[in-house]
Amino acid sequence: MDPNLRNLKDFLTLYNKVTELCFSRCVDNLNQRELGGQEDTCVDRCVTKFARFNQSMMKVYVDVQTTINTKRMQEVEENARKLEQQRKEDRQKEEQIEKEAVTAGTSVLTPIPPAASGNLSM
Repeated sequence: MDPNLRNLKDFLTLYNKVTELCFSRCVDNLNQRELGGQEDTCVDRCVTKFARFNQSMMKVYVDVQTTINTKRMQEVEENARKLEQQRKEDRQKEEQIEKEAVTAGTSVLTPIPPAASGNLSM
């Protein structure tokens, strides 16, 4: 889903929740077209509280998410270092084996299968 479309959807969902919550808490009757003095004050306080609460929650979420992302990056970097170290050790072992083979003057011989060795007799 497009991030802008998702943001709009999230905003509209939040707006609808605030509207429904504050309307049900603050509007007593539908006899008048305009909000009464107490209703107007109640709606204003309700929306302000909800906005402050939402802002506080987002701050906590961002802090927690930042901490989680930092830990994940450290784990990824540590795993990459361990993998690189393991590869380095493997290369050193292979080089050591090659050096020992060259120093000993030996080469690796592959055995001839028994069926083929009978054909070589003179």
